[in-house]
Amino acid sequence: MSPVLRAYAGLALLLALAGPLAAQETAPSGPSASPPSPVEEAKPAPYDAQLARLSEILGSIHYLRSLCGEEDGDWRQSMQELLDAETASEPRRRERLTAAFNRGYRSFASVHASCTDSARTAEERYRNEGATLAAEIAARFGN
Repeated sequence: MSPVLRAYAGLALLLALAGPLAAQETAPSGPSASPPSPVEEAKPAPYDAQLARLSEILGSIHYLRSLCGEEDGDWRQSMQELLDAETASEPRRRERLTAAFNRGYRSFASVHASCTDSARTAEERYRNEGATLAAEIAARFGN
């Protein structure tokens, strides 16, 4: 089984059973900062939209489960493994997926300050959607 497919399968299992990522480091600014070297933009994968949605879902679940005191899964670590498998040599793609994870985290952080029934319902729905999405990506695009 390929590392990417293994990452999706593990993610689907984690989602079925069940910290935001650190901000991307930026280059220092100021007189001593050198201009970034040009990075060739890679052709997007046919499943990038689904992968971005999955990243956003992981961020949302990470926030909601932490909010409700359920620490049975390391969602941030799952996201890191997904990034490592999918974007090893594509920094811009990595940034987009990291931003999606953080967006999912922040979207619920701005709405839910305490664990409520609606927060628990949202977490369950997102977990189900994420498991389905991970399984679909693996089945359709896995090698």
